[in-house]
Amino acid sequence: MTLDESLRIEAEGAAQIHPRAAPAPAGRFQARVRIAGTGVYTPATRRSSADIDRMLGRPVGRTEKRLGIAERPVAVTESSSFMAAEAAREAIAAACLPADGLDLILSGSSIPEQLIPAMAPLVQARLGLGRSGIPSFDVNASCLSFVAAFDLAAQMIEAGRARHVLVVSSEIASRGLPWRQDPDTAAMFGDGAAAAVISARDGRQGGLVASLMESWGEGYHDCEVPAGGTRYDLHGDTEAFIAGAFFRMDGKAAYRLAARVVAPFLDRLLAKAGWRLGDIDLIVPHQASRGAIDHLSGRLGIAREKIVDLLTDHGNQIAASIPTALHHAFSSGRIGRGSRVLVLGTSAGFSVGGLCLEMP
Repeated sequence: MTLDESLRIEAEGAAQIHPRAAPAPAGRFQARVRIAGTGVYTPATRRSSADIDRMLGRPVGRTEKRLGIAERPVAVTESSSFMAAEAAREAIAAACLPADGLDLILSGSSIPEQLIPAMAPLVQARLGLGRSGIPSFDVNASCLSFVAAFDLAAQMIEAGRARHVLVVSSEIASRGLPWRQDPDTAAMFGDGAAAAVISARDGRQGGLVASLMESWGEGYHDCEVPAGGTRYDLHGDTEAFIAGAFFRMDGKAAYRLAARVVAPFLDRLLAKAGWRLGDIDLIVPHQASRGAIDHLSGRLGIAREKIVDLLTDHGNQIAASIPTALHHAFSSGRIGRGSRVLVLGTSAGFSVGGLCLEMP
């Protein structure tokens, strides 16, 4: 038996003996923050599912029918930091804030431009702030990186350590996809960047009403890029290192785990907020897959018109998918004063995370 198998069996056994109980709400937390501005960058190049079918020698229409994705943006000439800076400039302008008015820059991305240093200082430099001294660092929670960084930004603001925080997510999934090994998984992803300026606000109404994140390490290997860290020795086993540089996913295992934990997680998050499902005006989900979005509407009983769904023409943009959907909701007028918005997603690891936002 391998170590991974032992860990999974141990985790499943522990879950049966000590099932996770919903904690009693400890009082309504509220961070007095607002989303002052959002921005996106979408690569100009788009790859259609019909093009993918022709590339793979498949009947045209198969990929779109199977995945529910017609096309996705692909970064051909752009770098991750370039896209991040473009999205950030738009968000900063929308917030009516000079770039040097930022107190903190957080890069919430799953795939950095390079392993070391962190990407946030590179984004800072691209914004012309390389000599500003503004603290800049990364928050990586895979597809939930934006959610985790948003939560951290709100805590920093509530603690009085910042007033304006830039959170940016930029992803280029297209450069490490398993086209030969698993083309259906490879076809799910798109590239892009999105950003938000989170600012302090006065008054008691509105803000981050509740946040929650839970991790289930039993699903650690269901979605992964094994190489790039210390797991494989580039010099000692170059072949394994190169093979491990491609994304791998056991979609069925990941879906089974999500189906088991998302509904009770949502109950706990809403309990913290003091909300009921019917109180929510809009849901901004991670655009993980057509099955994941359908699960929200079907099994959880959420009306389709309450869900921001960009999957058809964006694909899964990893951590950038949630802020891209959030920007779209603002720019299309689906979020207004007093709106109650649920941000909800899952990520490799396996984690579930969410934010309950009440717009001032």
